[in-house]
Amino acid sequence: MKAVARVDRRTKNLVKRLQRGEVAVIHHCDLDSVAAESLVACQPAAVVNAAESISGRYPNLGPGILVRAGISLLDAVGDEVMTALREGETVELQITSGALRVRGHEFRGTVLTAELVAARTATARSNLSNELKRFVENTLNYVSREEHVLLDRIVFPATRIPFAGRSALIVVRGENYREDLYAVRAYIDEMKPVLVAVDGGADALLELRRKPDLIVGDMDSVSDNALRCGAELIVHAYSDGRAPGAERLRQLGLPHHVVSSTGTSEDLAMLLAEEKGADLIVAVGTHSTLVDFLEKGRQGMASTFLTRLRLGSKLVDARGASKLYQRRAQWYHVVWPSALGIAIVAITAFIFSAGFRTIVNDLVREWILRRH
Repeated sequence: MKAVARVDRRTKNLVKRLQRGEVAVIHHCDLDSVAAESLVACQPAAVVNAAESISGRYPNLGPGILVRAGISLLDAVGDEVMTALREGETVELQITSGALRVRGHEFRGTVLTAELVAARTATARSNLSNELKRFVENTLNYVSREEHVLLDRIVFPATRIPFAGRSALIVVRGENYREDLYAVRAYIDEMKPVLVAVDGGADALLELRRKPDLIVGDMDSVSDNALRCGAELIVHAYSDGRAPGAERLRQLGLPHHVVSSTGTSEDLAMLLAEEKGADLIVAVGTHSTLVDFLEKGRQGMASTFLTRLRLGSKLVDARGASKLYQRRAQWYHVVWPSALGIAIVAITAFIFSAGFRTIVNDLVREWILRRH
């Protein structure tokens, strides 16, 4: 198979250029679910990973998503491929032998089949207890340094949209975020919550034909189209004040505010809603499990733990809402529409039949005779 190759160490940047039928060449150890779903959406011919897609540290979900989508995954071909390949050049990929060839160079790796993914995931799952122990230790160590998330008040800018007396819906690009967002669309339409998107969550809202009121984050995984939708923009800066996302907004000529916080962008969005007086905070797609945080490359969850502790019962996590209850079709859901359709066809056929026209003509003649 020959195809054009797109090369990038950051998968979130590569998917912005990747076209259908091309080969994605990435360097993504422990490929996460969000990255895999973004690759699948581009419909590449194959994915070549310079790193190990499943290192064994924890059971990451990305490789399984690619394989189930029917996308070939050539794994662990080595870091050299990232510098040897040039963006946009044609490469030859031989899936059966696990080889990638370009300009006389050959890179070999392992083709991950469904069986291999299942076996490696099972091995990684057995290691999860060790990873959990390290994760808890890191979290406890970080809590003492990040306790101000719970105790201190972050100074947020004034916002155009009022929060007081309303609920807020915070949308994050986490596992199954599209399905869960779709599941709560009736809540959005009926309750009219303030729509707060965290980075790429803004694109998810626009896909649902709902415009975010605010976009919060480092602005690295949200489209230009979403940034220009008219939402208020709040850039999440590091604790030292650096805000790389602000430069992008300046280049786009978009007004914005910068807020520093040691926590994650979704933590910042929740604290913003709480500070502005939201009665209820509903979270879709947020990260709350061990695998979530390991996939995000975080070794602890101190800020998230403290944020959720601070919000208490005001926070409702809608993660998994799409799986909570799926109504099964009843017999009358099928019979009544079918019966109605048959009746309409029958009535239409009768109206346009010769017999119907004869009846109408006889009635008209009788009415005329009576008039005279």
